[in-house]
Amino acid sequence: MPTVSVIIVNFNGEKLLADCLGSLARQTYRDFEVIFVDNGSVDGSLARARELMPEAHFIPLQENTGFARGNNIGIAVARGTHIVLLNNDTEAEPRFLEELVRAAESHPKAGMVAPKILNFFDRALIDSVGGLVMCADGIAQGRGRGEQDTGQYDALEEVLLPSGCAALYRKAMLDEVGLFAEDFFAYCEDSDLGLRCRWAGYGAVSAPRAVVFHKYSASSSTYSPWKLRLVERNHYLLTLRNFPAPMLALVPAWSLYRHGLMAWAFFNGRGKGQAADGNPRWALFKAFVQGHWEALRASPAHLRRSRPPRRLSPAEFWRLLRNHRISLRDMIFNA
Repeated sequence: MPTVSVIIVNFNGEKLLADCLGSLARQTYRDFEVIFVDNGSVDGSLARARELMPEAHFIPLQENTGFARGNNIGIAVARGTHIVLLNNDTEAEPRFLEELVRAAESHPKAGMVAPKILNFFDRALIDSVGGLVMCADGIAQGRGRGEQDTGQYDALEEVLLPSGCAALYRKAMLDEVGLFAEDFFAYCEDSDLGLRCRWAGYGAVSAPRAVVFHKYSASSSTYSPWKLRLVERNHYLLTLRNFPAPMLALVPAWSLYRHGLMAWAFFNGRGKGQAADGNPRWALFKAFVQGHWEALRASPAHLRRSRPPRRLSPAEFWRLLRNHRISLRDMIFNA
């Protein structure tokens, strides 16, 4: 049985696979298996993946089941004690797996490890170092995104939670806490899982010497109506599932503030507003409304769901989020 199971969920990513699978073939750490879950691709991805890495375990699906369910399917057949998720639009440095496992073994109480994720095209530009930081309304972003990497976050040890783009999870922790929320489909599902694991008492640590390069949103898009709808829907569901009542009561006010900042940025071409260029405003507005309507409809089911074990007090959870927060202004205008 391998120590590590690397899971790659793919949807029409044929052009991305040579960099991703090729980098896994060059890993210094060899005790791992690769599970390739194909979400109903029609671009020849599966044939290309078999050509590049015939020894991998392939799971072809008939339709696009989303990031969450695709990874859950892969985790269900994984044999490793550590689960490593890796986006198909990444390229890992040769010591990536070695450093992730080293960090996990050095911190036996940690259930999650966050690597250093840099921009594929500008390799001194940070995508995320030390996982995700979170706003008061549940929106998360990679720590240091858009900054030049000068090692300013390399001294981090404890972090909030890793990005699902590239992360290590202990299999035993997932067996206890559960897997990704499949009705999220994509976006915010990594934050939801990470927060559930933190509630259960598991730690998260940074492994800055485990480096992976990310072609940000190459497998989806930077700021499409589809992405906007899912993010607006899922961040509300995340807060319903994880925030204590006093924090949850403030989410609508914080979200209203964020919406005002986003509207100003969009109409003035600032920060994240620049990423929205090229998308019709009516389509973005429709997606925004649809995301909120879907969140409202789904809320009762998420409030009724059974909760995993909670070993933190609400005050401890609040302090954890406070220590790993990002302001709404910084998230929107420093994009």
